[in-house]
Amino acid sequence: MTAMTTASATAVWSAITAVGLSKSYGDKVVLDSIDLRIPEGSVFALLGPNGAGKTTTVQILSTLIPASAGEAKVAGHDLTCDADAVRAAIGVTGQFSAVDNLLTAEENLMLMADLHHLDRREGRLRAVGLLERFDLTEAARKPVATFSGGMRRKLDLAMTLVGDPRVIFLDEPTTGLDPRSRRTMWEIIRGLVADDGVTIFLTTQYLEEADQLADRIAVLDHGKLVAEGTADELKRRIPGGHIRLRFADMGGLESAAALFASVARDDEELTLHIPSDAAIPTLRAVLDILDNASIEAEALTVHTPDLDDVFLTLTGGPQSIGGFNSQEGTAR
Repeated sequence: MTAMTTASATAVWSAITAVGLSKSYGDKVVLDSIDLRIPEGSVFALLGPNGAGKTTTVQILSTLIPASAGEAKVAGHDLTCDADAVRAAIGVTGQFSAVDNLLTAEENLMLMADLHHLDRREGRLRAVGLLERFDLTEAARKPVATFSGGMRRKLDLAMTLVGDPRVIFLDEPTTGLDPRSRRTMWEIIRGLVADDGVTIFLTTQYLEEADQLADRIAVLDHGKLVAEGTADELKRRIPGGHIRLRFADMGGLESAAALFASVARDDEELTLHIPSDAAIPTLRAVLDILDNASIEAEALTVHTPDLDDVFLTLTGGPQSIGGFNSQEGTAR
């Protein structure tokens, strides 16, 4: 009985599971035996350079293409045996908007309601609610061709929600948006998880986006998962973290430098860089050493690797980065 209960709890808790998921086209291996376990009500970000296999992963998990090997379940349904149930439980928003430019926002949503076989009254209620939620009420009866890029992306995501999906695949959802529109989308995505308990599977070319949104991040390179964890866990795996101490004069700098091994110093800036994992015990130890020697630092800052460093280290350097952007901007 206990084993059954545990198994049931695991099945409910995991929105997406994959074991040995692979995809090949002839001799070309696009996805090489990846394993995933993504909890319900979380945001999972998949990062990787162009051609790493991100979109292939989304296409397999959303039933658009079959895997060559491996097993996967989405929303508790097996991809192979119960593909229709998977499709009923998911929503997919791709990099390029799927809205119809010739229709109004309301008409686009009503069309989607018809595709989901909702009756007219329920479809209209769903459309009105989504237009209000995405702050599109005033534009409801305007042709989508007049919309800005941010408005189109909001409508695209609203259309995905017409079917009330429990798992949403967002394949580079903010590509081409300006910084303000991108942040608006971030707030919407956070709300879907916090308010509705939806699970988000996100691929993105913006490293800051993954850092801001994702509960867990996986890095895909040449079809293989090379790392997975929280943003902080991934950052701690990469060397380069340090504590920066600045002193008021050269005497303080000289005295402090004599206390620590393997430090980098900048005489012009009167600073020391002490290698550190940024953990509190390490920081406390450094302060204790200075205190015991009666040396006072004028300023102290802690520097840790960011996702740029993680990405570049795990995927082999700048030559792999392709169209990736670490900050706000557009894809190259």
